Amino acid sequence: MLEINNVSYAYSRKAPKVLDGFSLSLAEGGVYGLLGPNGAGKSTLLNIIAGALTPATGSVKYDGVNTRLRLPDTMAEIFIVPEEFNLPAMTLLNYARRYGALYPRFSLERMLDHLKTFEITGNPRLDALSMGQKKKVFMSFAMACDTRILLMDEPTNGLDIPGKAAFRRFVAQNMADDRIFIISTHQVRDIDRLLDHIIIMDRHRVIFNRSVADIQSRLIFTETNNRDIANSAIHAIPSIAGASVILPNTDNSETAINLELLFDLALRKPDTLNSMFNDKNDNEL
Repeated sequence: MLEINNVSYAYSRKAPKVLDGFSLSLAEGGVYGLLGPNGAGKSTLLNIIAGALTPATGSVKYDGVNTRLRLPDTMAEIFIVPEEFNLPAMTLLNYARRYGALYPRFSLERMLDHLKTFEITGNPRLDALSMGQKKKVFMSFAMACDTRILLMDEPTNGLDIPGKAAFRRFVAQNMADDRIFIISTHQVRDIDRLLDHIIIMDRHRVIFNRSVADIQSRLIFTETNNRDIANSAIHAIPSIAGASVILPNTDNSETAINLELLFDLALRKPDTLNSMFNDKNDNEL
């Protein structure tokens, strides 16, 4: 279990708070989508979870241990793939041997298998790779470390269309019941079929926090050219088919979640969205 309790953070004393009294609980065995507009605090939150930033108040605990203490046993269970990073001027295998030693369950064999998913072979020099190739290599190394928590910040930025498809296979093939994956992104179409849970942030707090199964049990996402249906929908935005709409699920049917539509509703009308779940007892807001 990952527990984020009452976390506040600002980058300087005079700067506004990026997070303010932020709390969240994440259970093992889930792929969590962390969504929010620019400036909502997503990247800051990931760095605090990883122990790279110290909150002004509150704490992040994994299995009851504060990650900010950066104890070796705790750090060996957390890996963050930031949106932007630099890799040293060395070969991939030298990098893997040097830094894989920090993670007790690192497997060079698994890393090479992950690289095959991205169609990367051989032993390239890391400083000679393109941005997209560096991201594929670093994510393959991260997954091979077999940490219980894997944090990914905009992981599909810099990937081409085949690379994005490979990324989806990559995550789906490596999820396990004892792991927590958190994917922070604006590219919602790249990850919508991967997620078990959706967390939406705005103004430095959680405004929506539900499992995919819970959302699908309550809401229907569809396209319509019927104006009456669009006008009576919980939420609607224009589309090529007429309108993309969210409707109450009254007959236990199931539709794929339109993350862009859900995100738009959460930002515009968070109370309306959350009211659809008010009879549940698991709301963590």
